[in-house]
Amino acid sequence: MSFSSDIKNEISQKTMSRSDSRACLSALLKMSSVISFSSRGMTLLVTVENAAVARMIFSMVKDRYGSEMELFVKKKMNLKKNRIYGIRILTGARDILEDVGLYTARGLREKPVSRIVQTEANARAFLSGAFMAAGSVNPPETPNYHLEITAGNEEYGTFLIEQMARFRIPAKMIERRGKHVVYVKAAEKIGDFLRCIEAHNALMKFEDERIERDFTNNLVRLNNIDVANMQKTQKAAEEQIADIMILRESGYDSQMNGSLKQLAEVRTKYPDATLSELSKLYQQETGESVSKSGLRHRFIRIHELAEKERLRRKEQE
Repeated sequence: MSFSSDIKNEISQKTMSRSDSRACLSALLKMSSVISFSSRGMTLLVTVENAAVARMIFSMVKDRYGSEMELFVKKKMNLKKNRIYGIRILTGARDILEDVGLYTARGLREKPVSRIVQTEANARAFLSGAFMAAGSVNPPETPNYHLEITAGNEEYGTFLIEQMARFRIPAKMIERRGKHVVYVKAAEKIGDFLRCIEAHNALMKFEDERIERDFTNNLVRLNNIDVANMQKTQKAAEEQIADIMILRESGYDSQMNGSLKQLAEVRTKYPDATLSELSKLYQQETGESVSKSGLRHRFIRIHELAEKERLRRKEQE
């Protein structure tokens, strides 16, 4: 079972007030139902891919409207062969659509009326229904954070974005294969969305995986920094020793004063020491306290002398 299915199963078990269940049902019917007409008048065909969501819709319609309904299950004609759970609402379809703010005398609305999401609790319920109807989120094990809800049309997509904004969840919209899709990319905001729709178990799993991944990534990053620093230290030490050796070979080290010669001795004795370690070792060997900055300036002077010797050799060649 996918992470998205787990979320839908969890939020389908929520107990809602009458106004919240109406908001939730409004979102569910908006993206999961189609109208048809028969000798019995207007009917609704509702189809979803999650059994728990289908049971929720059936219970809501039965408890709130007492409609006559038929249930059916069929397999999708694709490689995965997922099941489709269907509900035919045979009576009261027009009254249901009017009650959930999706129908007027002029026909179906592009988005629900504002009274459906009058309170924050209504908006939470509406977003719960929208996710159950047409939402998905990448599993927390994957590094690519992505939550989306298919909106169908641009007006409804904008309505979804407005409801998310009430909970400080910034969402964006793109058009994909003729449909508008509302999506959230930031991991923290996906967590906020799961918190908003009260998918607490899914939120805990998502946050645990995210924290563990971030912790691991930070360890790798710090380790890479340590390795880079070690390599940088080693390279600097090798260059310093190379400067010292060329001065010694040429006898040019006679131009080094006492402190430079002492530093040259300590560096060659401890070739792998960092500058910080070398500062302490220098004090142990000579009794003189010198800061890292002081050692750095002395190495610069040694390097300048070594460069002069290299230039002299080059001119003689």
